[in-house]
Amino acid sequence: MRLNDELRARLRDLRLSARSAAGADGLGMHASRSRGAGLEFAQYRGYEPGDEPRRIDWTLYARSDRYFVREAERDSPLTLWIVIDASASMGFADRARADFSKLDAAKLLAACAIELALRQGDRFGLIALSAGSVRFAPDAAGARQRDRCLLELDQLASTGLLPDTVKLRPLLERVRPGSLVLFLSDGFDDGLTGLALQLAAARRDVLSIQLLGADERDFRFKGGHRFRDPETGAELRVDGAAARADFIERFAAARADLARRFAAAGIVHVEHVLDRPLDEPLRRLFGATQRVSERR
Repeated sequence: MRLNDELRARLRDLRLSARSAAGADGLGMHASRSRGAGLEFAQYRGYEPGDEPRRIDWTLYARSDRYFVREAERDSPLTLWIVIDASASMGFADRARADFSKLDAAKLLAACAIELALRQGDRFGLIALSAGSVRFAPDAAGARQRDRCLLELDQLASTGLLPDTVKLRPLLERVRPGSLVLFLSDGFDDGLTGLALQLAAARRDVLSIQLLGADERDFRFKGGHRFRDPETGAELRVDGAAARADFIERFAAARADLARRFAAAGIVHVEHVLDRPLDEPLRRLFGATQRVSERR
């Protein structure tokens, strides 16, 4: 799962940022709770062996006859977790491009997010959900971690159902507070939606990209068609033209409901349709305009 040069170039002006972290500056960093040498003064503390003499406040020493060092908030890389839905429904592909599924798009979006994290020196990890199981690539930084995650993505196939809530629950402990969590899914599973809402409620910074097909958006089917649920096997025979208006109305209502629930929880949610440029949802999440609006 490698990015081509054209797509990589379109990511050049994008930066990961944690919205919820205090002091976040939109540069993919957040203010750490740890103290140390930095740019923004935080507090004084008593001198300890090993501290750099240049950090001693000599003016305070002259008044107190004791050594104190200046501490500052230290910028530290954020941790990005990518949660990718690889259930059977993510195998959907439009008729116009049968070789490019929702999962293919999700893999490329994940690779793009990994590229951004690598470029900024941030930590990143991967959580893949498929066939009722959870697969982890523990968070780390660097090129070797990128290659490890990309290999996981290459091996990922759209199969089965998503794990149940019992198997998803450990993710709440695995993903630490202050992490940036990016969900890549078609948004059709209530359990995964519930996990995103729980993470947001537990002070994780949650983003969501919902993958949709152009055929789902437009429903340009004519004549008799048989539609099959890839996860349950249930089938429905309908006349495409006759069913179009009802399907579009119900599909739009379901998407709007998901968007409202996520917005109420503080989750930034965008849609991506398979016939659109792949960098569009990333630009909406990580572009300069988005960062400026969040800092206001």
